[in-house]
Amino acid sequence: MNLRRDAPILLAATAAIIGASLDGDGRWLHWIAKPLTTLLIAAIVWRATSAPPGYRRALLLGMGFSCIGDIALMLPFDAFVPGLIAFLLAHVCYIVAFRAGFRAGKGLLLASVLLALFAGINLAGLWPLLPADLRIPVVVYVVVLALMATLALARAWSRNPLGASPGTHWAAIGAVLFVISDCTLAWDRFGGGLPLASLCVLATYYAAQYCIARSAVSAR
Repeated sequence: MNLRRDAPILLAATAAIIGASLDGDGRWLHWIAKPLTTLLIAAIVWRATSAPPGYRRALLLGMGFSCIGDIALMLPFDAFVPGLIAFLLAHVCYIVAFRAGFRAGKGLLLASVLLALFAGINLAGLWPLLPADLRIPVVVYVVVLALMATLALARAWSRNPLGASPGTHWAAIGAVLFVISDCTLAWDRFGGGLPLASLCVLATYYAAQYCIARSAVSAR
């Protein structure tokens, strides 16, 4: 961890989490800090000029879509579907990035089974709670999210020399944290609310983006 680089990210993320718990005029803290944190994390990728250009561009585009999703999900009116689409596009960008150096093998099989089980169990539980018009969009999002995480884990577990690089392990940790964050968000939104939901969702989300950004610093 680079304290000089990461301290502003930590401060902005803390402000976003605190702001999410405030009502009325205090919400301005959340509105400013939430997208700002994502942009500060994206700056890590921007400065990672030694990373493969295609990988770096895909991550930057994904974080750009994530920032749009951040803004959509905190608007004073319900923009859940636009936010869902923005994050879906972010995961598509991460899929493009994580395909680099990917090879099929036992790592892919294990990751596929684990993510399919996790996604299936959560979808089965959420299905009766989802509004009818959101069922298909949510299923599509879950499939894309699971594919992103599957590729990230398979790369980290691959015997391909690229799979041994620190960047693949950072990406895998970030992908798993993204799955946890989105799962928590879904259960909080459709399952009647969870205790400390904002803290859990935002903490895992920013940690996920940070790890993915760090994968660019260590990529080769």
